[in-house]
Amino acid sequence: MIFVVLIISTTNIIIRDGDHMEFDNNLLDEAFRILEGRLHLRETTPVRLVICGGSALIAAGLVCRTTDDVDVVALADKNETLVSPVPFPDYLSEAAGEVAVALNLSNRWLNNGPSSDSGGLFQTGLPEGLLTRAKRIDFGTYLSVYYIGRIDQIFFKVFAAADSMGVHVDDLVALEPSEEEIENAARWCMERDPSEGFRMTLVSMFEQLGYENVAGRL
Repeated sequence: MIFVVLIISTTNIIIRDGDHMEFDNNLLDEAFRILEGRLHLRETTPVRLVICGGSALIAAGLVCRTTDDVDVVALADKNETLVSPVPFPDYLSEAAGEVAVALNLSNRWLNNGPSSDSGGLFQTGLPEGLLTRAKRIDFGTYLSVYYIGRIDQIFFKVFAAADSMGVHVDDLVALEPSEEEIENAARWCMERDPSEGFRMTLVSMFEQLGYENVAGRL
């Protein structure tokens, strides 16, 4: 049995981004139900998706925005041991493509971008116990989705915000992390990028966000 771990984004409003629909909770639910149906028709092994990023934040009601994709951070086997999501199984890619056509979604609506290369989240090491903190939703026999928890979102958002700021900072602020949570996230991130330049980027970002005490301890 092969399972899949994902990252996702949704909101309470469906809007258009160019020619493609963006996700709210309802559209996200519909996409997964259709995906489960397509996997069922193929009689594939069950898939489990562990999802982080905007979709997971939206699904948990932690942010109010839309997104046009679902980010897969890892796969998992039947024992819920995390496995690299690169590449997707062919049957998953094919089924996701059919969902994109049915719902007018981007062809990349389901993707493994966060763990797509040697510097990806899975490849550099996920937070210990990530799956135990995730919220699981079963869409049928062939598809289950795990939305990662708030603490893991903080870790990932600190890492992403240090690289590209923008929406990642907005999401981080919306999560209202404590000083302890921010510092734990920073130290996890610095294990993945121990460079002095990265540390200074974190220091500058935390000073701007009002976490001067944490910045002074890094």
